[in-house]
Amino acid sequence: MGRFKTPLRYPGGKQRLTPFINEILESNSIDGHYVEPYAGGAGVAMELLLSKRVNNVHLNDSYLGVYAFWYSVIHYPEELCRKILSASMTVDEWRKRQSIVKESDKDDLLELGFSTFYLNRCNRSGVIKAGVIGGLNQSGNYKMDARFNRNDLINRIESIALFKDKIHISNLDAEFYIENYLPNVPNNSLIYLDPPYYNKASGLYLNSYKNDDHSRIGLKIQNNINQNWILSYDGVQEILDIYSKRRHFIYDLQYSAQTVKKGKEVFIFDDNLVLPQKCSLNYVNDGLKNIINV
Repeated sequence: MGRFKTPLRYPGGKQRLTPFINEILESNSIDGHYVEPYAGGAGVAMELLLSKRVNNVHLNDSYLGVYAFWYSVIHYPEELCRKILSASMTVDEWRKRQSIVKESDKDDLLELGFSTFYLNRCNRSGVIKAGVIGGLNQSGNYKMDARFNRNDLINRIESIALFKDKIHISNLDAEFYIENYLPNVPNNSLIYLDPPYYNKASGLYLNSYKNDDHSRIGLKIQNNINQNWILSYDGVQEILDIYSKRRHFIYDLQYSAQTVKKGKEVFIFDDNLVLPQKCSLNYVNDGLKNIINV
């Protein structure tokens, strides 16, 4: 699949699942619009768009900082790249970017977007609320610039900016987005929903759900989306109960969030979606490859 296309690191990032998503697109003859109501790093969306597998992507994120970053990629790519090129890799600068993200000023989306990006690249596992790589005294084995390859990140942003007219971004609550935005998306589209995890979400995301939120959004997804949709979650019983009437499969996922961990995730499918007979999934860190019969 080559190197990552998205400039953002993201907890539970799904870019390595792009071949599987591509199989879904092919099985359902979808080549136009692809939608992520929980965009985050938008790894799958960027892979599909830059490879021209789809011709429009719709990215929504309720967190203003993530929206500000994607807004900057589309509207201020040159200014954003200049900030990356000249960024100071010091703890003082990190504290400054922390303060800007905390204030979340809507009047300067470029500054907020860059600051969010800075923390995403300099913090442990890309988590905005986490500490800086290497610690405040920078005595760790890795320093804060370990994930800040300026040239590579600038190249990614410049490549995405070439497709800016094909990227539609919004900063809406996901529930509102499903009810009010998705009805305007063509029917022959794929909606990929990747909500915050049920377990440990508060430690990974700035916007997380409580149990009632997961249940309510589950009803919205199953009752209000007219296009084909797929959904990924952590594979816990509470989520399986919410979507008990839908086709699904559970798979093992190895990921890294400070330490390497293993967990189970679940893919859930819209009733009308045509599934490939065999779905290949390339997993995260160790190249593990499973073939799952659906």
